[in-house]
Amino acid sequence: MRKTLAIALMLTASLGLAACDKKPEDKAQGANQQAEQAQKSMTEAQDKVNAAAKENVDAAKAQTDSNKATAEEGTKAATGS
Repeated sequence: MRKTLAIALMLTASLGLAACDKKPEDKAQGANQQAEQAQKSMTEAQDKVNAAAKENVDAAKAQTDSNKATAEEGTKAATGS
């Protein structure tokens, strides 16, 4: 009788634990949502990187223009014009 009771108790406990677990469909749906959020974050990060690169290009152009203007002023001052 003890053996039968022990087996019945183990069977009941294992069925109870199995019933509490999420279904595979729920797990897949959650994984898909996480993947979508990760993709959105990656897209936002890439947009920020692209904006920073554009700002660097604009700053480099402005620096080049400034250096060119300074060089022209220096040439005018040296020639006395």
